[in-house]
Amino acid sequence: MSKRDYYEILDVERTVTEVELKKSFRRLAMKYHPDRCPDDPHAQEKFKEAKEAYEVLSDPQKRSMYDQHGHAAFEGGMGGRGAGGFGDMGDIFGDIFGDIFGMGGGRGRSRRGADLRYMMELDLEEAVFGVEKNFQVPTQVSCHHCNGSGSEDGKTVQCRTCNGHGRVRMQNGIFSIQQSCPHCGGAGQTIEKPCKPCRGEGRLEETRTLSVRIPAGVDTGDRIRLTGQGEAGGAGAEAGDLYVEVHVREHAIFQRQGNDLYCELPIRFGQAALGDELMVPTLEGEVSIQVPPETQTGQQFRLRGRGVKSVRSGRTGDLICHVVVETPVRLTRQQRELMEQLEATFKHEDADQHTPRAKTWVDGVKQFWSRVTS
Repeated sequence: MSKRDYYEILDVERTVTEVELKKSFRRLAMKYHPDRCPDDPHAQEKFKEAKEAYEVLSDPQKRSMYDQHGHAAFEGGMGGRGAGGFGDMGDIFGDIFGDIFGMGGGRGRSRRGADLRYMMELDLEEAVFGVEKNFQVPTQVSCHHCNGSGSEDGKTVQCRTCNGHGRVRMQNGIFSIQQSCPHCGGAGQTIEKPCKPCRGEGRLEETRTLSVRIPAGVDTGDRIRLTGQGEAGGAGAEAGDLYVEVHVREHAIFQRQGNDLYCELPIRFGQAALGDELMVPTLEGEVSIQVPPETQTGQQFRLRGRGVKSVRSGRTGDLICHVVVETPVRLTRQQRELMEQLEATFKHEDADQHTPRAKTWVDGVKQFWSRVTS
């Protein structure tokens, strides 16, 4: 079955920018992540497909190779370990040498496992106070049958290509290039009897359940490194790391900016005019604040130390309440009559003293029209 185009998988144009590419991948990863779709048997496959496509297109060198050669760039002699692993330029040279000498396969078995990234969504409260989370991640683990060695009997023999040196020399006229042995991947040893379950790779695909402690104060974009929890290395080599990237969901009340929290404080115009004592929500419970008389929309009240404690400096931010004076709706007859009586009291010579902003606005309009008509 032919592989789908990577641009098609990520639903982007071939001219896509790095930022747009990352945004599209995040959307698909969140949509098809196995944790979010436990009942969808195809979700994990779509997640892996999107991950594979992003790993190629997010790397300028691999993307250039893919644009020129398509999937063939990562198959056979062009791309090394296939779309799941992707070799560097040394890998490509190694494949070329392997083709020249008539050798193939078996290289790179002793390489460190690949690093993985997991996007974890948190509620604001979880990010502010910290939390311990369990999550599942599909990865490659060390083969239990051969203990990661890739050998059925646990034995290795000296590589016949490099005679155990791990490197070979390629001569072309006056040029001489030394390269890791393409047959043993620089290990100097090869496996005669590959392990059947892992086919000599020393690794198997498995979904693992891991636990991570999220420290208090993290924010979107912060990463937590789990050493050795990435993909297992080939032939018992060192495992890669797993990076948990935090994404904090939007909150119904609070917006976070750095270590400060912001929220709107809706009040009636009677409370704004006369002043009042109000209860304000915080992440740790309600607190009382005193709204002074003649409070206007846009005024702010700062509650010190009611924000977020920084995960780095340890400094705690503030909670800033932004006043919004609400116009009353669905008035009863009595309320409307009282409002009309109140409004009538403003219609006299010194009415401007009660509405300073309106007076300033009217004066500004007059100055504007006088400049336009002059």
